[in-house]
Amino acid sequence: MDNLLHQLCAIPGTSGHEGAVKDFLLRYIKKEKKKWKVKPEIFEGDGFQDCIVLKFGKPRTAIFAHMDTVGFTVRYFNQLITVGSPDAESGTKLVGHDSHGPIECELEFDKEHHALYKFGRAIERGTPLSYKVHFNESKQFIESPYLDDRLGIYNALKVAETLKDGVIVFSCWEEHGGGSVPYLAEFVYKQWGVRQALISDITWVTDGVEHGKGVVISLRDRNIPRRAFTDRIIHIAQKNKIPYQLEVEASGSSDGGELQRSNLPFDWCFVGAPEEHPHTPHEKVHKKDIASMISLYEKAMKAL
Repeated sequence: MDNLLHQLCAIPGTSGHEGAVKDFLLRYIKKEKKKWKVKPEIFEGDGFQDCIVLKFGKPRTAIFAHMDTVGFTVRYFNQLITVGSPDAESGTKLVGHDSHGPIECELEFDKEHHALYKFGRAIERGTPLSYKVHFNESKQFIESPYLDDRLGIYNALKVAETLKDGVIVFSCWEEHGGGSVPYLAEFVYKQWGVRQALISDITWVTDGVEHGKGVVISLRDRNIPRRAFTDRIIHIAQKNKIPYQLEVEASGSSDGGELQRSNLPFDWCFVGAPEEHPHTPHEKVHKKDIASMISLYEKAMKAL
């Protein structure tokens, strides 16, 4: 695995605080695009907030990957409020930065399980805090905080290297209720008539989804995509002999849910590697599942 994924996981970027991730991506894209098969047009800035849209050739399908992560916001005194749904134990190291300098504090919980921080000084209210990153790579696995969804971004950037026709959308706020996808979807729909989407995100290892058995094609979570479209993704995986697993869940959501709730006729499918320990400092993904995720995206973006 190259160093890009490690770099991505290390960038602080809780929901609403994606600016550092955006800046990294813009630097990376501007540097690397000269090596890509097609140099994309870059859309960002006014009207896009901290989001980025890349347009390659004559696009038919968009890839959506969200830039934000779960974490905490400093409240009053030593209180913390969750961003999204972090799942961490007491003693977890949290990092951030306020006007007094860098922060590395400890997560604690009171008797009512309210989140608190332990630090040598008061932290300015409103300061975002995220997990301190320990990135571990073995022969088979990657383990790190924030594989959700820095691995989704990594996948999109790997696909960008050979992408001839398509759109890549880097969105914000997904972990904390969304909000950017409707206007991003409207932009790509009105500009280029794109109304198909693959959701480059990370799902869960469950009783029916295992490590190392291939990328997950989700038939449903809280939302239900159109089966005619998900069947096309399955057919592409089968035709190209790409290992895959089918997921059927009653809960969970993604940028796909926002596409479904929009007033645009988007077909979408969540396609991503499964991870263990979601939203904890110990998210864990099998390398075979990462490889099959990238492979399926490359084939699907050509075929759809």
